[in-house]
Amino acid sequence: MNKQEEMIEMCKELRLPSIRQLIQQDHIFVDFPSSLDFLHHALKQEMEDRYVRAKTNRIRAANFPEKKLLEELDVEALPQNAAVRLPHLKELKFIQDKQNVLLIGSPGTGKTHIAIGLGIEACLAGYKVYFTSVASLVNQLKESRSERTLRSFEMKFEKYDLVIIDELGYISFDKEGAELLFTHLSLRAGRAATIITSNLSFERWEEIFHDPILTSALTDRLTHRAHIINMIGGSYRILETKEWMEQSNF
Repeated sequence: MNKQEEMIEMCKELRLPSIRQLIQQDHIFVDFPSSLDFLHHALKQEMEDRYVRAKTNRIRAANFPEKKLLEELDVEALPQNAAVRLPHLKELKFIQDKQNVLLIGSPGTGKTHIAIGLGIEACLAGYKVYFTSVASLVNQLKESRSERTLRSFEMKFEKYDLVIIDELGYISFDKEGAELLFTHLSLRAGRAATIITSNLSFERWEEIFHDPILTSALTDRLTHRAHIINMIGGSYRILETKEWMEQSNF
């Protein structure tokens, strides 16, 4: 084994894929006759690539159902309150301040798109993010309780910089599901940021939880120092469909 092959094996062992790829190029040592110049270039390339991989890995680990960027939003089609406040939310200061964002309003107005877009921005900024629907979260909590792994799930849930909980209001829960959801949302209150989307106004949340005291307590904790975005308006999806049909001459 010559020195080049030995260096390639060392890079594999040390998990330095970018430097390994450089060394595998036969001309690389001609391009950098100085060992110091090559070392500087190789380390810089490894750092840059590792930074890019970290962003990609955070987005993959966040569990987004699809990739939706804020830049893809037609801001003029959004409800006015959302359009005005979106630039401020995009700064992600609410994550630093451990504040919640509640996107409340009609179906099809862009709530999930905004939530995912903010989540991706957070991943790119170095934050650890987790996306889930309410139904999926409640099922996970119930399974964890039955398998006696609930505490492990709680510790993991608390450590995310941002949790996005989608579709609160589309299904109601039994007593166990409501209590588990209340407990785990309470764990994050004031400690870390949470984004929640809902098609129901706060006055109707009792329809989901079936307990006025629990509903009042949860609403109080979630809305404290929160950014409440009014998403009542015409359907964003219906507007897109109409535009598509017009362009397709249907």
